[in-house]
Amino acid sequence: MSGRVSGRNARFQQWEALLHNRTKRQRRGEFLVQGVRPIAMAVEHGWQIRELLYDADVQLSGWARRALDTVRAERYAVAPDLMHELGGKADTVPELLAVVALPEDDLGRIPVGPTMLTVVFDRPTSPGNIGTLIRSADAFGASGVIVTGHAADVYDPKAVRASTGSLFALPVVRAPAHQAVLSWVAGLHAGGVRLGIVGADEHAPVDAAGYDFTRPTLILIGNETSGLSVGWRAACDQLVRIPMSGAASSLNAAAAATVVLYESARQRSAAASRQHQPTG
Repeated sequence: MSGRVSGRNARFQQWEALLHNRTKRQRRGEFLVQGVRPIAMAVEHGWQIRELLYDADVQLSGWARRALDTVRAERYAVAPDLMHELGGKADTVPELLAVVALPEDDLGRIPVGPTMLTVVFDRPTSPGNIGTLIRSADAFGASGVIVTGHAADVYDPKAVRASTGSLFALPVVRAPAHQAVLSWVAGLHAGGVRLGIVGADEHAPVDAAGYDFTRPTLILIGNETSGLSVGWRAACDQLVRIPMSGAASSLNAAAAATVVLYESARQRSAAASRQHQPTG
C-alpha cells in the first residue's frame, strides 16, 4: 500500500502520537524511528518495519530509494513541513522515517551462555540515559539490557536517538520489577548458568577492577537520583565502586555503566589473550 499525506489528517496524527505519547505507542505496538543509522540498523537486524515515510518533494538519496524498494512496508509520500515536524530536528527535514513494531518484552530474547553479560537499568528517569547505556552495552559486548520498574520509555524518540541504532542490535527488555528478573536468573542457575549479580554503588567496599567479570554477570545500575532499590541491593552478590579522584561525588548513571562495562570488556579481553598464549 502507498499513499500521500499533505495535511494534518488522522494518519499524521497517529504518527505524531507515536512521538509524544507512550500509551499510544504501547497500544498500537509500534514506534517512530528517526535517523539514517537507526533505520538502517532496524532493517539490517530484521525488525518489522510497518511503514516508511519519505519526503514527497525532494530527490531521494540512493540509500532512501533502496529502502523504499526493498523493505516490505506501507509507503507514504509526506509533505516536507510534516516530515520536519516528525523528524525531531529544528534545522533538518528528514528524507525517510520508519514506523517499527515493538518487540515482545520477553527475557528469553537475551542470549544465555557462559560468556553472557547483561545490564539492568533500574527505574531510569531519563530516556537519553537509557539510549546511552544501550549504546555502551552494545559497544562493550553485552548480551542484552533489561530496564526494570517504573521507568522512562525505551522507545521514546530521545532514547532511540541516543542509542544511535544499538537498540536494534541488542535485545532490550522491559521488566515490571526485580522479582521477574530474579525468577529468570533462578531459571538460568537451574540450567547450569551461574550468573553473578554485581551492583554499582559509590559507597561499595570493592573497586570494579576487583570483581571478576569474566564469568557470566548481571550488572546493576540504579536510578539516577536514588540508586539501586532495596530489592536489587539484597539480590547483589557484590557491590562495586568506580574509584574517582576529582571533586565529583558520583557519575551520571549511563556514564557509570560505561565505565563498568569497559572494565568487564578489559578483563574478558585479557583473559582471552592469556588463553591463546603458547605454553611451555
